Amino acid sequence: MNTTTISSSQASNGWLNGLIGVLLFSGSMPATKVAVLSLDPIFVTVVRALIAAILAASFLIIYKVKIPNKIQTQSILIVSVGAVIGFPLLSAIALQHMSAARSLVFLGTLPLSTAIFAVIRGKEKPKPVFWLFALLGSSLVVGFALMQNSQSSLEGDLLMIAAIILCGLAYAEGAKLTKTLGGSQVISWAIIFATPIVIPLFYFYFPSSVETITIDAWTSLFYLGTMSMFTGFIFWYRGLAQGGIASVGQLQLLQPFFGLVLAAFLLNEYVSTQMVFVTMGVVLCVAASKKFA
Repeated sequence: MNTTTISSSQASNGWLNGLIGVLLFSGSMPATKVAVLSLDPIFVTVVRALIAAILAASFLIIYKVKIPNKIQTQSILIVSVGAVIGFPLLSAIALQHMSAARSLVFLGTLPLSTAIFAVIRGKEKPKPVFWLFALLGSSLVVGFALMQNSQSSLEGDLLMIAAIILCGLAYAEGAKLTKTLGGSQVISWAIIFATPIVIPLFYFYFPSSVETITIDAWTSLFYLGTMSMFTGFIFWYRGLAQGGIASVGQLQLLQPFFGLVLAAFLLNEYVSTQMVFVTMGVVLCVAASKKFA
């Protein structure tokens, strides 16, 4: 349990907000894969951050948000390094060496990474049985992904491992700060703090020919900047803060399957019976994690 008491209504709101965040994140890896097919991964990272920066700056100006204090700034910098720069960049580079399906192996371990940092940074104390279902859920996702005959390399795998560690830290740190600052402010300031690095990189890695950038790549960048980098985080951090970082973080186990469902509807890709059964198992693990967190 968390060190503070969480009411049932607050927990329910947390799971609802967390679920919305996961849904908005679901297309992140496929969209990134599409973008890096024709663009440099560093350019993809900075463009998604700049698109999100426009939304973040608009929010901060419209609502006349105060500048965070020194302690808040330290936490925001961790979120900025992990969620705005670290995970997007490392995963984009990794996807040059692996398929989007292979990335599911690592996304399946993200809830565990988040839960571990929830204990370290958020001072949460889930029950021992929570870890059993968290490990089982991650194993189901990883096992399913490994059976997809996806390709990768050692370099790609190591990059994704680093990305998952940074992302778990950023999730836990941002959720902890959201309790006092609010999810919208946390992600907005994290994005703004990254712009001094992002803007020079944008000009340095700008493609020599814009005509070579496909419509699919532009669409992917727009989605990554508006949904994956900004809007999704507002719901996600709010959900983690309301329902508990370790507990709500288990919803990430569903993200790969939401992505596959989207692919089935939008791209007419085949959804196997195996995927349906594995998804049911993951849902049961998430439900059990919620009960024992």
